[in-house]
Amino acid sequence: MNQFTKQLADAEDEQFCPNRRPKDAATLILIDRAGSTPKVLLGKRHHGHTFVPGQFVFPGGRVEPHDRMMPAAAPLDPQVETRLMQRVVRPSKTKARALAMAAIRETFEETGLLLGTKRMHAAPAPTPAGAWREFAKLGVYPDLSKLHFIARAITPPRYPRRFDTRFFSVDASAIVHRVENVVHADAELVELTWLPIAEAHRLDIQQVTDVALQELETRLAAGFGHDLPVPFYRVLQQRYTRQLLHSQTH
Repeated sequence: MNQFTKQLADAEDEQFCPNRRPKDAATLILIDRAGSTPKVLLGKRHHGHTFVPGQFVFPGGRVEPHDRMMPAAAPLDPQVETRLMQRVVRPSKTKARALAMAAIRETFEETGLLLGTKRMHAAPAPTPAGAWREFAKLGVYPDLSKLHFIARAITPPRYPRRFDTRFFSVDASAIVHRVENVVHADAELVELTWLPIAEAHRLDIQQVTDVALQELETRLAAGFGHDLPVPFYRVLQQRYTRQLLHSQTH
């Protein structure tokens, strides 16, 4: 049993319930590599939330229908797209794209940061409702080619909240605009902090967040390329497993 699967097995107690199908979700790890020590962005959740109150998290959440409709400045890297379509019931490029879009949208909704490319003079394109209207108003279109697929993890069976989460990462240089006053005392995230990864490990974070940081460190040490395999964590036959998703199905 490797370090991650042991951490899963020793995860904090939760009240088990009838098995639920995990919801598709996406998380984004923003990394600032401008200095000598890379830093990541984490937000502290409001103490009033029922899900991980007061803990530090990466921005993220469920995939929404409108995430399939937002125009992009550039598509996913083909190797990222291939891995996102592996080990799913009905794989499609549309779903892979929606997962990446969800990570960017959730980051904006929780932090006020818009990631992508500004195209103020581009031909107008239909824009879905919700948060994506703010992107279009500011002329910002997501550049999916800059997103790295870091890891995938499914919450074990019989947990009260189950997610099939794809962890993405992108360099902080992808930030092109910030909407102020999104993070405040009454918001979902009450503060944001940029920290070196070693310090982030010491925060009050979930096991899966800690493991995602470990995977990010491994990728950075290996060159942070799209060609690197992606770990997939889940429970199979009552055993915690770590499989690798490659650019070609194995």
